[in-house]
Amino acid sequence: MADKGKISSLANQIWKLAHDDLLMHLRFLDTALDRLPWREQGNMNCIATDGRVCYYDPVYVLKSYQDEPKRVARTYLHTLFHCVFAHSFQYDKLETDLWDLATDIAVENVILELQLPGVTLETDADCARKLKILKEDIGALTAERIYRYLRHNPLTEREHGELVRLFVKDVHSLWKPVENLEITLEQWKKISERIKADLKSFTKARSGAETLEKNLEETTRDKYDYSEILKKFTVMGEDITVNDDEFDYIYYTYGLEHYGNLPLIEPLEYKEAHKVKEFVIAIDTSASCRGPLVKAFLQKTYSILKGTENFFHKINVHIIQCDNEVQSDTKITCDDDFENFMKYGKLNGFGATDFRPVFDYLEQLKGQGEFENLKGLIYFTDGYGIYPERMPDYDVIFAFLDEDENRGPVPPWSLKVILESDLLEEEADEY
Repeated sequence: MADKGKISSLANQIWKLAHDDLLMHLRFLDTALDRLPWREQGNMNCIATDGRVCYYDPVYVLKSYQDEPKRVARTYLHTLFHCVFAHSFQYDKLETDLWDLATDIAVENVILELQLPGVTLETDADCARKLKILKEDIGALTAERIYRYLRHNPLTEREHGELVRLFVKDVHSLWKPVENLEITLEQWKKISERIKADLKSFTKARSGAETLEKNLEETTRDKYDYSEILKKFTVMGEDITVNDDEFDYIYYTYGLEHYGNLPLIEPLEYKEAHKVKEFVIAIDTSASCRGPLVKAFLQKTYSILKGTENFFHKINVHIIQCDNEVQSDTKITCDDDFENFMKYGKLNGFGATDFRPVFDYLEQLKGQGEFENLKGLIYFTDGYGIYPERMPDYDVIFAFLDEDENRGPVPPWSLKVILESDLLEEEADEY
């Protein structure tokens, strides 16, 4: 028992030294370190976190320290960055094996770029060579980008084993959905926002924090479920379908039993439903919006909406192309119309960007009785244009390609959605 107590005491001292060393070299992580307490957990043979506590096996910590003294601090920092980047909160929605590896690669890339003397390992040179190759294929190494790359470029067993050997430091077995967590996703996002702000002073005198900033941007930016956003365009109306909510089967079957084939109550033919009937897609045809991305956006938008649960049988959708003036307006009333447009339609314009002509044009169409109840406009654009000053009487979404800090703010009465260009093109291949 004495040996067990000594092991526990030594492991706690090693862990505290690692904590203090990280705090000294990475002051911008003070809040994150404070919000992730550590706790001894025997017989784990690893280090792991559930986003609330960082657990360590004391025997594992001693062995790691004996093999390579800086490995404990490295693993601690590795685990902490998983929390800062909110990696565990997406775990149940993705292919876990690939997400595990993608997040480990992303975290290790950030650590290596920071060039911290207190967490260097013997395998760092091999890691750096592998990361250089991955950057050539992927670009910025965020977990999301690495995950998509691994999905579309399956690894051989040997390649997978090599990446695991180089980049895996902790265990993700506790990354499961847990109710009533002490630290929620929103709380970790607030911590990440604080780190992003504090990072500016840290990076004044050094380089190598670019990837850390990109990962923080990925964590802290607002993410929208595009299919949920499109629910803004639903409108109440009548749809030809059996209204089960207002149909009483007791009286119906009673009539059939006692009066032959004469039911007492016929099912209602109509019921009200939230479905899409009228909306407008505006396409910015300035030079920065490339044809393949426009096509991918249209495919994504229409594929979400074209299901019978979302569309009325009769629809009135306008696809308007505009640069600094309206170039074309294609009316879509059915799937065939859309397929023909995707097959034969061409982009027109490629001048400067001005959003106002589309809004003026829609007012003209409304005045001509083209719309019964126009619910909304989705404007796909690079964001560099002149916005209208007056708020319309329908919802407006500006869908932008990728984050761009130089892009100006959208009007307060509209909603901004960011679509990633590489993900948009990948999804288009699946439709």
